[in-house]
Amino acid sequence: MALLQVENIKKRFGNNQVLKGISFTLERGQVLAIIGSSGSGKTTLLRCLNFLETPDEGEISVGGKPLLNLGQTLTEEQVRENRLHFGLVFQNFNLFPHYNVLENVTLAPTLLNTDTPERIKAHAMELLEQVGLANKADAYPYQLSGGQQQRVAIARAWAMHPEVLCFDEPTSALDPELTGEVLRVIKGLKGEDRTMIVVTHEMEFAKSVADVVIYMADGVIVEVGTPEEVFDHPKNEKTRAFLQGFQESF
Repeated sequence: MALLQVENIKKRFGNNQVLKGISFTLERGQVLAIIGSSGSGKTTLLRCLNFLETPDEGEISVGGKPLLNLGQTLTEEQVRENRLHFGLVFQNFNLFPHYNVLENVTLAPTLLNTDTPERIKAHAMELLEQVGLANKADAYPYQLSGGQQQRVAIARAWAMHPEVLCFDEPTSALDPELTGEVLRVIKGLKGEDRTMIVVTHEMEFAKSVADVVIYMADGVIVEVGTPEEVFDHPKNEKTRAFLQGFQESF
């Protein structure tokens, strides 16, 4: 059974139908890269998966557990519980400026009492070690580069033990040097049954790290396949045009 099952997700804002029926599955330990032009619905899809937006229609299941059924109205408590299955790393870090690095990583597990304070702190330090920032545990966000802040955000998202970790254009606010720094960390997280969804405009990164690639346009999935299938042998004319345009922009 797939870890994540998404069926016919639709989302409208006013008269604008942003998602027009998105369906896919993701196996445990797989990395899914979602590519597409701005306005294609990628970020809205991530926000629906994380229940920051409520889909108008569709079904979402994690590990066989239904989180959203067709036509279901969720209570605030159900929304909070559903969010625990997912972690989300935002474009602009969204760290709490008045907390140091360690406090940013431990805040949510502490508030939700997921473990003892000692174990929460120890786990946070392990995560900071993984992202190369154990020596910055006492620093505050303003003392860090953008790349370092994003790596803290990654550690913070993992601290809640999400079953699926989502990245929304994690390098879009960074210059090229810092972009490579963050992408190396994400690539290093692959494996150990870590399941990730990465919305990205970094095509080479998507090609090298993803197990599955989805190309979205106009609120629908136009093409899905392995990186080799999508990047090297795209079947859809829209996919070919997008990839060609992307190559020509450099």
